[in-house]
Amino acid sequence: MRLMEFKMERENLVREGEEVSITEGVLPSAYYYVINPAVAMSGNYVFRERLKSNHGIVREIKHNDKGFYVVVEFDEEDIV
Repeated sequence: MRLMEFKMERENLVREGEEVSITEGVLPSAYYYVINPAVAMSGNYVFRERLKSNHGIVREIKHNDKGFYVVVEFDEEDIV
């Protein structure tokens, strides 16, 4: 199990417990991830932190003065 946080600009775009699909983006020295369809975006991750799954479950939605954050759980145990 792996948890990742995504920044979401508006509320109510996803709900806790919902399954979401993920798209991987490539930068020259990092990867980033987007919850489809362009709902929220992750920070940058180096190669050794690359996500091995393309879908996950929303576990928590947090709100603070900087905005909304979506915590997604990925099951990477069975992926080679």
